[in-house]
Amino acid sequence: MTSAQVDVLLVAVVVAAACAIPGTFLVLRRMAMMSDAISHTVLLGIVLAFFVVADLNSPILIIGAALVGLLTVGLVEAVSRTGLVRQDTAIGLVFPALFSIAVILISRLAGNVHLDSDAVLLGEIAFAPFNRFAPFGLDLGPVALWVMGTILVVNLACTALFFKELKLVTFDPALAAALGFSPALVHYGLMAVVSVTAVGAFDAVGSILVVALMVGPPAAAYLLTDRLPRMLGLSVVIGAVSAVGGYWLARLLDTNIAGSMATVVGVVFTLILLFAPPRGLVASVRRRRRQRWTFASQMLLIHLATHEGTAAEADESRPDHMHRHMRWPAEFADQVIQTATERGLVRLDNEQLRLTAQGREIARAAAVR
Repeated sequence: MTSAQVDVLLVAVVVAAACAIPGTFLVLRRMAMMSDAISHTVLLGIVLAFFVVADLNSPILIIGAALVGLLTVGLVEAVSRTGLVRQDTAIGLVFPALFSIAVILISRLAGNVHLDSDAVLLGEIAFAPFNRFAPFGLDLGPVALWVMGTILVVNLACTALFFKELKLVTFDPALAAALGFSPALVHYGLMAVVSVTAVGAFDAVGSILVVALMVGPPAAAYLLTDRLPRMLGLSVVIGAVSAVGGYWLARLLDTNIAGSMATVVGVVFTLILLFAPPRGLVASVRRRRRQRWTFASQMLLIHLATHEGTAAEADESRPDHMHRHMRWPAEFADQVIQTATERGLVRLDNEQLRLTAQGREIARAAAVR
């Protein structure tokens, strides 16, 4: 690989890791679409800050973007607290308005400035290696790598320092308030981190990929584990793998790198959604099938136990009459009887189904429940 390819891959992996950390808490707090809103509205903060400092490389732009990100959260909550609309509706009202203002300001007042809304949305990570960080003439790598590396370190530090508060507020905000923590302060702190992460990734990958990396890997990790530390680690790994895979897919198809990375994120999530051991769709279908057969077997055992020793036992325990007594399709009844026989729960004796000791115990326990 060339040095430029290595730089692109490093930037992609660092961006994926930086986005996955706050994205995990957004997914757990059911605020995934807030990342979409913030990643668009921070453009307004960039524009307004640029009008003040007239320098696209000024750190004031990140501060302005973070403030507008917090403004977005405040406006969404203010609208949703009226009780007239839901939070998702409030997001759909607030972020298009703020983003549209930014686009209008760019088109009317910054037409001659390299501040393109399309570039912010789509990004082009292939250009990252050409913008070098070279203090005193010493080439230290792409600027995007240093910016996102710094943001990644900040995100890791904030998560480590406030892990207990984030975990408590995420899962039980009422208990957090009772223990003296401020759920609102933690909430707005998290939103500030999301805002800074989003604006830091704009120049490299664009807002579309920011949303994909903040939501896709954490959502996939959520299907694989119930432990928060492990979910954070899996989110970073899935994001990094998706970013690298997306780069090579873009090379193969000769297409936009950010779009390919977002596509791979979607493919990875779909595969995990289908095949994740605990919560995947395939596992859920198998679990429901097992539960269906287990329930049907228990109903058969209870039926046999109910009529055991009665005058009607001879008719009620005949295998060829079972579909009529249980009101099952004949083929299904035969399959249930075969399954129960193979499991040692019933036995066939003179054309009569008899409970084994194990089957009688299961029937007794199921009847009690």
